[in-house]
Amino acid sequence: MVLLISGFCFWASLGSQLPTLPLYIGDLGATEQQLGVVMGAFALGLLGSRAWLGRIADQRSRKVVLQIGLVVAAIAPLLYLGVKTLPILFAVRAFHGVSLAAFTTAYTALVVDLSPREQRGELIGYMSLINPIGVMLGPTVGGLLQAWAGYLPLFLLASGLAIVGLLAASTIDEGLAQGEVQPQVSKKQKFWGLLQAPRLKIPATVMLLIGLTFGTLSTFVPLLIRETAVDLNAGLFYSVAAIASFVIRVLTGKASDRLGRGRFISMSLCCYGLAMILLWLAHTELTFLLAGIFQGCGSGTLIPMIAALMADRSEPHERARVLSLCISGFDVGIALAGPCLGTVATLVGIRPMFGLACGFAGVALLLFATSNSKDFSHSIAFALGNGRDIYALDSVVPNVAQ
Repeated sequence: MVLLISGFCFWASLGSQLPTLPLYIGDLGATEQQLGVVMGAFALGLLGSRAWLGRIADQRSRKVVLQIGLVVAAIAPLLYLGVKTLPILFAVRAFHGVSLAAFTTAYTALVVDLSPREQRGELIGYMSLINPIGVMLGPTVGGLLQAWAGYLPLFLLASGLAIVGLLAASTIDEGLAQGEVQPQVSKKQKFWGLLQAPRLKIPATVMLLIGLTFGTLSTFVPLLIRETAVDLNAGLFYSVAAIASFVIRVLTGKASDRLGRGRFISMSLCCYGLAMILLWLAHTELTFLLAGIFQGCGSGTLIPMIAALMADRSEPHERARVLSLCISGFDVGIALAGPCLGTVATLVGIRPMFGLACGFAGVALLLFATSNSKDFSHSIAFALGNGRDIYALDSVVPNVAQ
């Protein structure tokens, strides 16, 4: 329960700034390209801190890394208040990215540590519900608070939520699920060297492409809504996406323990592609909200399923580093999306970028369907839910494979 409370506060803090921070940066005089660069700095902080945070979580303590994430999440909103120049804002945004790297690495590793193997997908799905709940309430409250009272109360709220989460995290006990043993950690194992392993290459590449897609979404949806001149608060888009993400997590986590992870990952990539097509074509409130639903279904399925997949493919002593490395692909995608697609927006406008983002999701689906296993036939079978994951290290396998 305290882990859930801590997670809710973290995601609500981060979510409250989703629809408002791009507007804040724009109000400081940033162009669309500069906006993309500053927003992309968040992922630079993520990427730059993943390796050492994963190592600390594996070799020392998941709890310490969780607390690092919440401390940074509490400090960063206060720093935004004092920033008036874009170079300093870039640095603060990168610092803020450390919070997400630390919290997601430690939180997911803790959930997996405490989950029985045969219920891993189910419990990851349930414990990840704090993400859509926090991101559902955070943007709505943040958007309304900013419109009503300005940026000062917004950033104070974001900082206060993280502090409450930090207090909850201080009471968390660490441990492993019954039947799991923590072996001796090999300090010679290189973080980036793990990426050469076949079990990680394709999931990390898929996360890179979806990171590019999500980076487009998080940076430019508020601006697209403003440009389209529809009567829709950007916070409502994120709230609808969060509701869809909540519902889909309840349904898919337990099912993946019985039916395998592959079919759900494939479905999530299709949902991302549909969301980007709808945003590319959106001119009404209904279309934006429908896109939010598909995006929520995509993210609500993909992130927990990838986490469960990587947990299946890793030992406890390397778990945090494996999870961190796979999610680093997502970080790189977000980092590239801001500056690269910001340049595209400057040249051709905001709307065409969502067509490009649809292409990223399509390539991710193609790669996963054809290359996630040792050969084409095994890859297709796993992606369609008709075969086992040959890289899974656990003795427990889905019923479909037995």
